[in-house]
Amino acid sequence: MSRIDDFEAFIAIVEHGSLTAAARRTNRSLQSISRSLATLEEAVGVELVHRTTRRSAPSEAGAAFFRRIKPAIDEINEATLKAANQRSEPSGVLRVGAPVLFGPDFLVPVIAGYMRTHPRVEVDLRLSDEFADLGAEALDLAVRIGDLPDSSLRAKRLGALRRVVFGAPSYFAERGRPSHPFELGKHSCIVRTVDERPGEWMFQIDGKPRTVKVAGTFRSNLMTPIYAAAIHGLGLGYSPLWQIKHLVDDGRVELVLTEFEPVPVPIHALWQEGRSSSAKVRAFLDMLASRLDLRNL
Repeated sequence: MSRIDDFEAFIAIVEHGSLTAAARRTNRSLQSISRSLATLEEAVGVELVHRTTRRSAPSEAGAAFFRRIKPAIDEINEATLKAANQRSEPSGVLRVGAPVLFGPDFLVPVIAGYMRTHPRVEVDLRLSDEFADLGAEALDLAVRIGDLPDSSLRAKRLGALRRVVFGAPSYFAERGRPSHPFELGKHSCIVRTVDERPGEWMFQIDGKPRTVKVAGTFRSNLMTPIYAAAIHGLGLGYSPLWQIKHLVDDGRVELVLTEFEPVPVPIHALWQEGRSSSAKVRAFLDMLASRLDLRNL
């Protein structure tokens, strides 16, 4: 056995949660996987995996070790295939991060097509609205909405998303429709209390970005009750269009002030330097760019 085999055994144990599963995934015997792990732990001088009868989990040192060697082993395997003029077929586990509400409706359909095209790939989708640390969370790629902070990550712009003001037909029948953002002071607006600057909505007025202060009698920390309140006529809401597109299509809410919408928010795919050379990541980036439908959003 080579040292690369020992590394790959350790990676498989971490990814699949047990020595038995690692043996099955690598087509090696349980004894061989156990021997590789023992050899690797002896070489580095620290326990890398905590073992129980049902599950094996990386130790703190093992988790840090995994994050460092996984990209390197991926690169070595990829280089080996290319050097031998072999076809690089996507395989293994692809770990993808995405926003909580965006992932199921927009990303999962792309993932479904990707997995049908590349049946040797497993996908682990992790949803969070935080800007993930790809290295710390062992993500191969993340989809993020918003302006990107400065970092060493590579990025591919996938498009941009609108922010809109909306309300129920019943609200407009009772209170009328604002024709300019400055008229919002006369309307009941539903504020999200956890925003960085609650009660300030951004618009594009006379070609310049402007914030307009709004207020109302109903407010919430989450968008779900804000959408429900708007549907029931409690006031106007302000949201990314993609989150309420189904409500617009169903006629439950209507858009106003569309000519004053702020500059759309960019959406990117992010990955670490060198990861795009992995066949599974490269293939997913290509499919994401071609199949993610952001039209009318």
